[in-house]
Amino acid sequence: MEGTRTKTEDGKKEKPGEEVVHLRREIGLLPAACFIIGTVVGSGIFIAPKGVLMNSGSVGLSLLVWTLCGVLSLFGKFESSTSGPKLPAVASYVSLAFGRYVVEPFFAPCAAPTALIRLVSVLGLTFVVAVNCWSVTSASRTQVTLTFIKIFALILIIIPGAIALAKGKTENFQNGFEVDLITLDKLPLAFYNGLYAYGGWFYLNFVTEEVINPNRTIPLAIIFSMVTVTILYVLVNVAYYTMMTPAELLLSDAVAFTFANRALRGLASVVPILVALSCLGALNGGFFGAPRMLFVGAREGHWPRIFAMIHIRRRTPLPAVLFLYPLVVLMLMTGEIYQLISFASFSRWFFIALATLGMLIHRYRFPLHPRPFKVPLVIAVTFTVVCFFIVGLSLYSDPWNTGMSCILTLTGVPVYFVTVYRFRLPHRWKRIFNYCSKQMQILLEVAQQEVQTY
Repeated sequence: MEGTRTKTEDGKKEKPGEEVVHLRREIGLLPAACFIIGTVVGSGIFIAPKGVLMNSGSVGLSLLVWTLCGVLSLFGKFESSTSGPKLPAVASYVSLAFGRYVVEPFFAPCAAPTALIRLVSVLGLTFVVAVNCWSVTSASRTQVTLTFIKIFALILIIIPGAIALAKGKTENFQNGFEVDLITLDKLPLAFYNGLYAYGGWFYLNFVTEEVINPNRTIPLAIIFSMVTVTILYVLVNVAYYTMMTPAELLLSDAVAFTFANRALRGLASVVPILVALSCLGALNGGFFGAPRMLFVGAREGHWPRIFAMIHIRRRTPLPAVLFLYPLVVLMLMTGEIYQLISFASFSRWFFIALATLGMLIHRYRFPLHPRPFKVPLVIAVTFTVVCFFIVGLSLYSDPWNTGMSCILTLTGVPVYFVTVYRFRLPHRWKRIFNYCSKQMQILLEVAQQEVQTY
């Protein structure tokens, strides 16, 4: 701010009337924990129970899958610091869930128009993009607010289920592990749906440069948030099975809405709004974290340099945020929600597995290298093996979606050679590319960081 002196990351003082362009550390413990909870708790817990039950085959095994997914996500959060999902696919099915829960109450019991659902989804997506372009503080405060709303939504589901359970309504839990209903070849898809609901635990890694005292804040935020989410998820699923039979749950595309109509009655109309706000929070967390991944990739030379720039006044990675927006809209317009979940999950967990394997190799080759976060080796190895196991079985159980996911991932190779690995390109192409980058920099009012924050 003009007329003041502030210290930069390297301890230097800014001159009066000047502000150095760099990312600021503005995220404390509460925003960090809310960031993880708010990103994890999105549309998943309200729609994924159907996919988990469908592919696990029994109530008991589905609850076990939910618990194991929580433990796996906790281990992965500690070990993984460089891996990330394909945000366009992830954000597209969260956006679709947001649009569905906003629109469907107005058309119940009839089906809502698909075009209207997608239109509302785009509007919610646009709001999130605008907030993340505006400022880090606005995005952080939005995340904290939406996190408390979604926790309230989960508690609103848990309470009637707990009351019914206390009254002895346990018939849906009898014979919970019927062996003849369990299909082991579909278990990877059950884990995909469960892990989708826990998706978002990795996003805090992308904003480490903006976390206050990250060596203390990040581990505390991880433990508190993931334990809280796992407990809430298991209790919510118990509430679902208390009030709905497995057959009824499988017939519902919006499980929370069906549950509300049966268990809450007078408050049934409120639940879709709370779920929609929950989806909005997950979108906000995704668009807060994933652009930082592109930002760092560009800074390391893996993306065009324009994506390593931030707005000179807003201090937000504007090019990276805006780049993801049309990709999400495109996938939102062309995909169906459960297909998008399967489609995105393979590539997400494949690259998480590769990243954690790379970190294991790094720990073996450089054992004395300083590491702020380090988990026991047995946890790291177990997590990596489970990731590869899930990915391998999914190739067998769902070859179409996994194959399409591989093809889409490989399309990044020619883009890399054209935009990054350019020294063999004709000189005229280089000049055109550099000119376009310069004009985009002027148009968006962005610049490279003037202070090293990493």
